[in-house]
Amino acid sequence: MSQSDVLLAVAYVWRRRLTRFSLVLLCYLQLPHARAEDWPGWRGPRGDGSSVEQQLPITWDGATGQNIVWRTALPGEGHSSPIVVGERVFVTACLPAMKSRVLMCLSAENGHVQWQRDVITSELESIHTLNSRASGTPACDGKAVYLAFMKTDGHLVTAPNVGAERDITAGEMVAAAYDIDGNLLWNVVLGPFVSAHGFCTSPVLYRNLVIFNGDHDGDSYLVALEKSTGRERWRIKRDHGIRSYVTPLIREINGRAQMVLSGSKHILSLDPATGATHWRIDGPTEQFVASMVYDGKYFYMNCGYPDYFVFAIRPDGQSDAVAWESTQARSYVPSPVVLDDYLIVADDRGTVNCFATSDGERLWQARIGSGFNSSPVHAGGLVYLTDNDGKTSVLKPGPEPDVVATSQLGEPVSASAAISDGAIFLRTDAALYCIRKQAE
Repeated sequence: MSQSDVLLAVAYVWRRRLTRFSLVLLCYLQLPHARAEDWPGWRGPRGDGSSVEQQLPITWDGATGQNIVWRTALPGEGHSSPIVVGERVFVTACLPAMKSRVLMCLSAENGHVQWQRDVITSELESIHTLNSRASGTPACDGKAVYLAFMKTDGHLVTAPNVGAERDITAGEMVAAAYDIDGNLLWNVVLGPFVSAHGFCTSPVLYRNLVIFNGDHDGDSYLVALEKSTGRERWRIKRDHGIRSYVTPLIREINGRAQMVLSGSKHILSLDPATGATHWRIDGPTEQFVASMVYDGKYFYMNCGYPDYFVFAIRPDGQSDAVAWESTQARSYVPSPVVLDDYLIVADDRGTVNCFATSDGERLWQARIGSGFNSSPVHAGGLVYLTDNDGKTSVLKPGPEPDVVATSQLGEPVSASAAISDGAIFLRTDAALYCIRKQAE
């Protein structure tokens, strides 16, 4: 064999090896776990508390530091959930002594504060004892962060829609956008806001729009702004002036985008691009907090006050739109999760209910927490429920209650968890935690 033949043979062998390596690399890059998933807004990338992560920790300990990567003390107060985009974590807070509402950016790697911006300075609005003055979770599209607060000069009005007469502050909803480096893009007033329970709005993103829910105890509205400019694109006047705190859920179903939410004494599906109504169901109660979830067959919701229901709703919204309903869960604040054939509904008193998604049969009820203000999340076939005392119970959905692990941070929790890149980000009343499996 000549020298040139040897060189050709060697080149052929290496070409074959490189081809096989390229194919292996390509297959690896296409695996679901090869890409970290952001948690860019309320209840994550799909708005339903679901994550594609498969390797999350199921135990941790705030006292010993087990699986705690970092803990960063947060100033002031706030019940808003953290959001995670790339290497950045964004969270809001109210600093009562300075009367300022702030947006913070932290490093996802080490928890160091990258920047903090004063969004508004305002007198402190009236709130419910279970609310805060920074409860709305921001949203991020990778370029900018969008959020809203209530601004008031402190003037008082008689509280509407309450039992015992009392005075509360009235004000307006202010929306703002910052680029991811903390530069202000725009700041606009959306409309009046008054509520005996205080303020909370978590924006949702759709194409070039950011959408805010302005249900309150006055002239209520839904409004969509252009993300780049803050210019108003559409506005819907609500029928009833009564407070609700629902974040809309957006799904593409049979080629049609639906934005569904409850509030203003009805359930509504809109075109998020225009605000046009697809369908509407009146009732079943007055006040709503929990967001909906969708499993490809039904929308599921739990509500509310003064009447409590769990609903499964067909997405066409026709006259027989309610597939089933139940009054067996008294859940007001926490949003549900749906996983496999099970709908998990946690209530404010610490009870967890499991319903069959097919017909609404309640399969079981169990007291798992001290009480729930936060909403559950799920990943890897497990549901994570964090109670008001900072205990997280990890539940495997099934026909019987199956708590596979419990963990304790040792600090009160009102915010819902965020999940990204193999880590759980949990906000307590005092700090933000990053929780991840550590090497043995």
